[in-house]
Amino acid sequence: MIINKYLDFVISKLKEVQQTQSQNIEKAADLIVESCKKGGRFYVFGSGHSHMVAEELYIRAGGLAYVQGILPPELMLHEMPNKSTYLERLDGYSKSILDLYKVNKNDTIMVVSNSGRNNVPVEMCLYSKEIGASVIALTSLKHSTKVESRHKSGKNMYQIADVVIDNCAEKGDAAFYVEGFDVPIGATSDATGIAIAQAIIAAVIDKLVKAGIEPPVFKSSNLDGADEYNNELFNRYY
Repeated sequence: MIINKYLDFVISKLKEVQQTQSQNIEKAADLIVESCKKGGRFYVFGSGHSHMVAEELYIRAGGLAYVQGILPPELMLHEMPNKSTYLERLDGYSKSILDLYKVNKNDTIMVVSNSGRNNVPVEMCLYSKEIGASVIALTSLKHSTKVESRHKSGKNMYQIADVVIDNCAEKGDAAFYVEGFDVPIGATSDATGIAIAQAIIAAVIDKLVKAGIEPPVFKSSNLDGADEYNNELFNRYY
């Protein structure tokens, strides 16, 4: 049954993440905890489909209020096909975004990009490092190590970040095949990326609790009494 074959394919990718990336996820969580202790924030950014991984952590039931999503709509896909693709290759865009969000040396930022080669995510890493923020790259090493950077630095994200987490997606992301059809389907970077992102948050919250710090965590707004609880977090952190 093709459905089971595809789900087995996704499960195999998640197992690959578990077997190869747990230590890197732990290192990423340590950076974020240090930012939380210093009064900093955890910024998350992704363009194109990668924005879904960033958005998953922002103002989410069970999510951490230290998270700040960098989600400019012009870099998402809903406005116009290919718009985000073209904009992602512009120089200088990331510096303006980081200035707008006032990212500073106490912060940690996670930049999500499967290829890790385009100007905006590469510059997001470079400029964040210049500011002194800690940088996490969530990317596909099977893809990024096989392609040249489109940025003038000649670097891909994995060559810049303090911590690199491999989403274990194949080059080109889509890598599942239907018999009799030769175009790959079933991209996995979002499935593994979201699982990685939630694993990071679980590790951060665990570390904060063990350090005697009560983590500010949102409840679902569809639970009775949650609005009052969440509004206190909104007022305090946003």
